[in-house]
Amino acid sequence: MKSNLILVLIAATALSFSPAGYKVGDTVKDFSLKNVDGKMVSLGNYKEAKGFIVVFTCNHCPFAKAYESRVIALDKKYASQGYPVIAINPNDPAAVPEDSYSEMISRAQKKGYSFPYLMDETQEVAHAFGATLTPHVFVLKKDGGKNILKYIGAIDNNSEEADKASEHYVEDAVNALLAGKSVTNTETKAIGCTIKWKS
Repeated sequence: MKSNLILVLIAATALSFSPAGYKVGDTVKDFSLKNVDGKMVSLGNYKEAKGFIVVFTCNHCPFAKAYESRVIALDKKYASQGYPVIAINPNDPAAVPEDSYSEMISRAQKKGYSFPYLMDETQEVAHAFGATLTPHVFVLKKDGGKNILKYIGAIDNNSEEADKASEHYVEDAVNALLAGKSVTNTETKAIGCTIKWKS
């Protein structure tokens, strides 16, 4: 019994560490993933974008659901200013059927997503970014034809109620970049459900 408890503790500890992935200042490699409309989407499709708000999210996670309206609001506020939201579902649908491609289509239609909702079927993109949770946000800035990572972490400091958040990390980061300034708070701790990796 004691050995089983130790194994559980070791497993839980392992989950708490972020895998190797992009760090702030790194150049993010472009990717091509299938959108809920059946079309392939890559960062290169957005010729006029100044950057991107990349959000790893999903259907089933309570945290992802709590932040869903805020993700929609971010796209409505910033897409027209050159920072569109790119939402990516990294979860293994075999582990969580609610996160299947067909369910993604239904959710995007039901909620009226104004942004692409992409399926990371191989989970290669999530691994490359070093995403661990849903939601997990990465703000990129276009610079000399490259996509440079400027912020990693949470959307704000209240995972339950949007109107009670006192710090708005993603908004602060994008506002700084739009003003030609440096992002002061470049990394925060993301709060969410662990990504369901393929076994």
